[in-house]
Order: sequence, then C-alpha cells, then structure tokens
Amino acid sequence: MFCKASLITVALALVAAASPLQEKTGIRIPLEKRSSLTNEDGTFNREKALVSTHRQNLINLEKNVGRHAFKEGAEIKPLAVVPAANVTKRQNEALTDEENDLEWAGTISIGTPAQKFLIDFDTGSSDLWVPSSSCSSSTCRSKKRYSASSSSSGSKKSGSFQIQYGDGSTVSGPVYTESVNVAGVSVKNQYFSPVTTLSSSFANDPIDGLLGLAYPAISNLNQNPFFNTAVKEGAVDEGVFGFKLASSGSELYLGGTNSDLYSGSIEYHDVDTSTGFWQITGAKAYVGSKAAVSGFETIIDSGTTIMYGPPSAVKTFYKSVSGSAVYDSSQGYYSFPCDSPPSVSFSWGGKKWAITEENFSLGETESGSGKCVGALAGQDIGLGSNVWLLGDSFMKNVYTAFSFDDDAVGFASL
Repeated sequence: MFCKASLITVALALVAAASPLQEKTGIRIPLEKRSSLTNEDGTFNREKALVSTHRQNLINLEKNVGRHAFKEGAEIKPLAVVPAANVTKRQNEALTDEENDLEWAGTISIGTPAQKFLIDFDTGSSDLWVPSSSCSSSTCRSKKRYSASSSSSGSKKSGSFQIQYGDGSTVSGPVYTESVNVAGVSVKNQYFSPVTTLSSSFANDPIDGLLGLAYPAISNLNQNPFFNTAVKEGAVDEGVFGFKLASSGSELYLGGTNSDLYSGSIEYHDVDTSTGFWQITGAKAYVGSKAAVSGFETIIDSGTTIMYGPPSAVKTFYKSVSGSAVYDSSQGYYSFPCDSPPSVSFSWGGKKWAITEENFSLGETESGSGKCVGALAGQDIGLGSNVWLLGDSFMKNVYTAFSFDDDAVGFASL
C-alpha cells in the first residue's frame, strides 16, 4: 500500500452469483470512484504519490517468516524524509475535492452490537485496524472509534500492534479479537487492533481504518487477515475475491467473482506465496508491440495508486517511449508528449493487458506544457531488484481476481 489521502464513497449490497453446478452466494461491495491524481487544471499532483508503506510489510515478513523470504535485492529501507511543504499540502487538502482517485473504501462493522467504520480495502497489506475510544488525539476524535466496553464479543489479547509508514507516521495499539462483518460476511474472533496512537498525517483522510487482503506472512499481528478467517470459518463459498476499479461500476466481490462485470474467461497466474504479497512472476512490459522489459515479478496492489519499478528497469522502459524525458529524478517520474502517448501493456505469458492512455497519464507537468507524467515511476522501494508494484493505474484496466484457493491472481477483460 502507498499512503493515500481522500475518500471514495461506498455503498454496500448483497447479491447472489450463479454457477452452472450450484448456486453460490457472493458479496458485492460497490465502489464509487472519484477520479485521479490529476488536478482540476490537468496537471499532476506529485505530493499524493510519494510515501511507501511496504517498508513495514518487509519488517513483518522478516519477523513472521524470516529474511530468507526476501527476494534478491529486497531490503528494509530507511524512513523517507518528506519535505514539510508536501506534508502540509496533503494534510490541508479539502475533503470535498473531487479529483482524488486514492482509496477504495467501504463500511464494515465490528463488535456486538455493531460499531460501524469506513475502511480502506487494501490487497497490499494484511491487518485490520481502526481508532480506539481510548485515543483522545484530535486526529482520532475526527473519526469513528471502537469502544471495547460497549461490545460483548471483544476480547483483549497479549501483545501490541504497531505500523510505521515510510514517512515516519505511525499507528499503534493493543490487540483484540472481535466479531467483524463486511457486507454480510461475518466472522468471529478476528484479530485486529483498536489503535490508541494515530499520526496527524491521517487527520484529513476520511477513512477510519484499513482492512488488509494479502497473505498472513506480512501481518504485523501474525494472524489470519479478515478474508482468510472468512474462508476458514466457511463464511464464503470460495476463497476468491474480485476487484473492478473503474470510472463507474467499481466493486469488491467477496467469495467469488462477479461475471457480470467482465467478459470471457479469467487468465490466472500462480502467486509466489513466500513473500506474503499477491506476487506473480514472468512479467513483460510492452511499449507498442515491443517487449521493453522482460522477466520481472509484479505485486498487484489495490492500495497503491500508480505503478513502480526498479529505477534501472523503468529507465529501460522509457527508452522505448518516443519523446520521453526525466521529469523528477528524485522520485523517478518520467514525462512523454501528451499528444502522442505510448501504447503500454503487460503480459505474464498469455494475453497482453493494455493500459488506456487516460490511465497511463497522470496529467501535465505544468499547465500548457504539452508534456504528461507517466503512471510508471522508477523507485527502489525495497521489495527486490526485480520486483515491480502495479497499483490502480494497472488494475483500472482489467477485472482482477485474487484466489487463496489456488494461490493465483487472474485478469479478465472489462
């Protein structure tokens, strides 16, 4: 997950998904998209895509599994130094801004009776946390807070929870188990943290907390994430969930895939489960018909806004883009002529999955420049020397299925 800062509103609903063999019930969570990282004047808002949170995931992986699970070149990077001006701009952003394609969130309930929270669904992390009523900071007071004393189903456990994001911001608190309900999928004894410390960098973020959908290996709590618990308890018919992230009709589907939202079959690719991420191997990045970079691994992450690759590989990629140039060397951004955008696609040995011109452009470098910023940046974020991170800029072009049953990620045409 990369740090995100603005709400995408969500409604919840239940539907039944049909199978030719038996009727299965899936849970449909519509997601209402707002827009992108592009400002109203068509320029790129760089500050919203700066901070990595995968540093903590590597810390969790080392603690839970061991450093042997790290990919070649992976390392826990030092905390980033974010210029104060950037932090201020992010924190002061008005919540009514309509141009922030940054979070995919929905309402869940925790406890008995139910306490409701607005949660970001993130395939790049594995823990559930919300603010606690014991947190009295102004940041916590601006959000819905979990009250342990008001729930008959909560149980405090030993240990503590803490995540430190790449910019130094933190969340921390005690460990509890509770009843959790997501749009009708109910589980008992779910490990989570009602956090008592919440950095001020979350102050203007409309979400209350986060629900991770990756593997247990990167859980700070070292416990099953919510969906794994749902599979274990039989709360869903399949250990599969699907995402559609688009301009309209976006949704998260729990317990299968929603065939109404895609055409054809789903092309699945095996996941390297040792890393804890939804990580698939054997990728190629194309510019037009030419494979610009080949043989790398990719993490598919709904919690990341754009796409990232190792600096040297991304430099090689942009050499195939006519008219491209370095835009921001410190953050690895490149530009290209707005009037001749590249035709970009990814493949894992099957179909080429194209990225639309709209999704590959983050906006002009400045108003009237004619140079647009590409949605692929070159950054060493510590995940490995051959690992790329594909976020919403990729996922918005496909229907994406995540299968714990088969340890695979699949793509289908919208």
